[in-house]
Amino acid sequence: MAGAATPKLIKELRAQSGAGMLDCKKALNECDGDIEKSMSFLRESGLAKAAKKSGNVAAEGLVSILVNEDNTKATMVEVNSQTDFVAKNEDFINLKNEITAHVQTTNVDSQEALNATEINGTNFEEYLNGRIAIIGENIVPRKMVTVSADVVNAYVHTNGRVGVILAATCAPEAKEKTVVLLKSLAMHAAAMKPSVISYKDLSAEFIESENKAIIADIEKLNIELHRLGKPEKNVPLFVSRTQLTEEALTTQKAVFEAELKEQGKPEKIWANIIPGKIERFILDNTQLDTAHALLSQSYVMDDKITVQEAITAVDASIELTQYVKYELGDGIVVEEEDFAAEVAAQMAK
Repeated sequence: MAGAATPKLIKELRAQSGAGMLDCKKALNECDGDIEKSMSFLRESGLAKAAKKSGNVAAEGLVSILVNEDNTKATMVEVNSQTDFVAKNEDFINLKNEITAHVQTTNVDSQEALNATEINGTNFEEYLNGRIAIIGENIVPRKMVTVSADVVNAYVHTNGRVGVILAATCAPEAKEKTVVLLKSLAMHAAAMKPSVISYKDLSAEFIESENKAIIADIEKLNIELHRLGKPEKNVPLFVSRTQLTEEALTTQKAVFEAELKEQGKPEKIWANIIPGKIERFILDNTQLDTAHALLSQSYVMDDKITVQEAITAVDASIELTQYVKYELGDGIVVEEEDFAAEVAAQMAK
């Protein structure tokens, strides 16, 4: 009946449903002021709205991380929304926290598996659709992972767009300092974005494809440096430590010896010069490793050492076993809209 939606009932229904004031007023008028029927009305209406919104591309949102109390399990979920405005909404933030905790509890690793679970006594997909109706945008828990290990820790950047989980093994007495170290290493990885833990994890195909590209880039740069009268960079023969066999290093040592001999350097001082040249040769010829392998990168907290050296300095027993990085929206294709064409199409109707 008209007028069934009193201010008191509207306030009560809003508190229970989270729906907007006008939606609550309409529901109460439709249901003669009955709160329970009005809740059902909103739920049914909301699900219909949510189904329509679910076709909208969700490429914004937040990366969410939850680490358990004893640092043996970490969960990371990418929860997408349509706009970054909604991603800053308190309702959305609470929802992504609920989803992350639920993923950790259920240990699911895909949207399909997540949709088949129950949360708060409701099928997850139905629950999510209800929240979509309230928040007003399509929301998609797109990617999720839970890592369990002797020690885990994680980091999500303050803007919520990059998240990292790292797992390790270590001596029992080193666990506490390993927890602290993994946090710092996760921050490093979020900034430097390596693709693997070790250069040994880089595929032969990837190394081969990048080898010529890196050399070509340096040769192109050297043309410009030569034009400007600046020192040119060494052109590498290789790009990864995996290519630096004992034979390759022995061959290069012979090249350095021949150069020193030609320069008239006494043979008795070669042993003082060649190690530095070999070290420089290795640095020049492992550029792919420093770009893509975490352990080979210069540590952001102290760029005079590598990440591997930073780990060893904390405790030699620490060994990284797993690395997972999420970047918000990675792999989502958002079609660009032709606004003029859209308006013209609307006018033609």
